[in-house]
Amino acid sequence: MRGTEGCITVAGIVNLHVTPFDLIALLVTLAALFSYVNHRFIGLPTAIGVMLVALLTSLGIIVVGQFAPGIERSAEAIVNSIHFDETLMQGLLSYLLFAGALHVDINRLQRQGNVILGCATFGVILSTFIVGTLTYVLLMALGIRFDYTVCLLFGALISPTDPIAVMALLKSANVPASLQTKIEGESLFNDGVGVVVFVSLLKFLGEDDPTAIEVSVLFLKEAVGGAVFGLLIGWIAYRLLKSINQYQVEILLSLALVTGGYALAHRLHLSGPIAIVVAGLMIGNRGRRLAMSEATREHLDQFWELIDEILNAILFVAIGLELLVVALDLKPIIAGLVAIPIVLVSRFISVGIPISLLRAVRVFTPHVVKILTWAGLRGGISIALALSLPADTAFRPVFLTMTYCVVLFSIVVQGLTVKGFVKRTLESSARQDPG
Repeated sequence: MRGTEGCITVAGIVNLHVTPFDLIALLVTLAALFSYVNHRFIGLPTAIGVMLVALLTSLGIIVVGQFAPGIERSAEAIVNSIHFDETLMQGLLSYLLFAGALHVDINRLQRQGNVILGCATFGVILSTFIVGTLTYVLLMALGIRFDYTVCLLFGALISPTDPIAVMALLKSANVPASLQTKIEGESLFNDGVGVVVFVSLLKFLGEDDPTAIEVSVLFLKEAVGGAVFGLLIGWIAYRLLKSINQYQVEILLSLALVTGGYALAHRLHLSGPIAIVVAGLMIGNRGRRLAMSEATREHLDQFWELIDEILNAILFVAIGLELLVVALDLKPIIAGLVAIPIVLVSRFISVGIPISLLRAVRVFTPHVVKILTWAGLRGGISIALALSLPADTAFRPVFLTMTYCVVLFSIVVQGLTVKGFVKRTLESSARQDPG
């Protein structure tokens, strides 16, 4: 959230002075209340449950707003003041990525490295072009004319799977270890790659008019530079952790690694998400084995698991509330509904090609492409990128509505069915090949 304060008109009558702390208090309170309602009465996975309650709240405000427009306008103003794109991309994301990377086994990750690298780089770039091309055709058919390069922006922001949504739901999906590593590893890295592709395309559309070579250099600098920077700050943190044995200080060091490391990566124009994932893998593996006592490991795990649960709840509440600022116009909604199968097909192709090429040298879990396609959830990162599009452009409201449609389908429909889908797919494969 931006560090500015402002006055928001409530119900068209009262000027409410809203501070950043007020917004934090609002989100935390709503996350707690919605989590309680979900746990007490609904019983869905926390991420999906709190988002659905938030969506229903937003819809309720929209309905009431038909009779009392001031209430809806006030709610929209409050939601806009949260600045979801900055809150996630320059705040929550770093902690959630670190918490996720902290518990990924790097040895298993290395064994799946070629698959993860192929899907997180080639796959994201290929998906960006497939989605962008089909979106260009779709919008032309609806009478909405944007440049092809502009449509690639939508491909870039919707192509990366969201590690936050994916890892929150994988915990209860009973996925085989090798397949879980592929899904987790790809989701951790491809969001960083997706953000870099998105930023590169935005720069390409900007006033500087860079060449394709300059954009490629920018991509390499952000992605590779982010990984090297993450390795460096992770190693420094590891050496500091190894030199002491007091869990309070060690937890504080991990917090400083995430907060300071992400902020510095951003200042250096490197990929903060990739840097934090690499640093988290180092601390969660080498640091956990060689630099921590049993007491430190236990307290560190409890601390970051709690951070993960709290921030996940806040994030999905914010996603639900963002409905208030989405333009509910007919053509963008139709485009968003059609974009759902487009994104799924592009996901199937973009993970299917690298896996098909690798089948010559390794064995994969049966139906791995289908499972990776359905388990590739989109979430808050896509919405944040859509909200970060220039406010004075004609394509921003269209892409925001389309993104929201895809994300809602992904989290609710795919999220609620991924466990059963994986189970049925693997059982079907076992029956066909009992040996």
